[in-house]
Amino acid sequence: MMPAGALSEFRVLDVATFIAAPFCGTVMSDFGAEVIKIEQPAGGDSLRRFGTGTECGDTLVWLSEARNRKSVTLDLRTSEGADIFKQMVAKSDVVLENFRPGTMEKWGLSYETLAEINPKIVMLRVSAYGQTGPMREKLGFARIAHAFSGLAYLAGEPGRPPVVPGSTSLADYMTGLYGAFGVMVALHHAAATGRGQMIDIGLYESIFRVLDELAPAYARSGYKRERMGPDTVNIVPHSHYETKDGAWVALACSNDRMWQRLAFAMGKPEFGSDPRYARIEARAERRAELNGIVSAWTGSLSASEVLARCEAAEAPCSKLMDIEDIFADPQYAERGNLLRVEDPRIGEIVIPAPLPRLSETPPALHSTGPALGASTSQVLQDLLGMDLAEIERLKSCRII
Repeated sequence: MMPAGALSEFRVLDVATFIAAPFCGTVMSDFGAEVIKIEQPAGGDSLRRFGTGTECGDTLVWLSEARNRKSVTLDLRTSEGADIFKQMVAKSDVVLENFRPGTMEKWGLSYETLAEINPKIVMLRVSAYGQTGPMREKLGFARIAHAFSGLAYLAGEPGRPPVVPGSTSLADYMTGLYGAFGVMVALHHAAATGRGQMIDIGLYESIFRVLDELAPAYARSGYKRERMGPDTVNIVPHSHYETKDGAWVALACSNDRMWQRLAFAMGKPEFGSDPRYARIEARAERRAELNGIVSAWTGSLSASEVLARCEAAEAPCSKLMDIEDIFADPQYAERGNLLRVEDPRIGEIVIPAPLPRLSETPPALHSTGPALGASTSQVLQDLLGMDLAEIERLKSCRII
């Protein structure tokens, strides 16, 4: 039998779609929380069709990110469906939603209504721009959040069109993590006071929050950061450099000591104390010159040679890994980052392992994303005490 998990006392009702708010449930479920996914009877969550399809009808994204859930079909747009949901709220701890602001209110399921039913309920509300402000009702997805937050503007080469900043779903995952933290804070508060609360996050806010000194630098001096390609503001060399065999490596010289180590690795230890390069401010003023020096060095060696010399000098360096590299890498293997599991519908699947590791209450994967409505009858019987005749009636009325 699997161990209970640190969050096994909590029941989460996930009525959200796609990734952002549901990822909060994924993180909690990895640590044992019971997460019940509420989906529309016809079609279910759109995430089931987002990404690479499989023979079971659901995508790889769904199988990975809807892990550790029970799927229950319930039409919240009907009065009877909303009433059943309220009964479930009375016996739960958390509600996750990410509809356009006002939607839950239209269905009679506002936070205030749910709090009357269960004063300890915690409700995470994720939307494109948050529950307030002049843009509160506008639609948006992660790509839009990347644009509005300022991140997408910075991604790309100087003078070239902005590009996708890595993952098009970054804002979803970041918001889900902030949501999970907010939910845990709210649950801690509820345990002490008996009162739940509502958590309000706009997708763009989670990205804007992590853009280091972008805001204070502009407020203080009017400095507007532009696209810098792989370079980093204020720090040189701190970029990506091509090697002789066509690979790319990342080098990080975040302080003067790291620069001294890289200079040693390059066979130019005197550069570490050269007044032209010794201080971080001086290196920033000679960005093009230094990048040229480092590029010439990496371009004369294979990636393995660059990595070996940097390792010997304790200068931070990594190859830019593609997914083929990752699957062959011993560090990923030793850490168990690639989890091979058996899905009952498609067989073996490899998904990212749950994080973070805890020494006493580690996360665990119990199941991949479920088939639509797989747990409807079980949950309605076990949680609400419904009999099979009532469940069949609800099915015939398309409420479940």
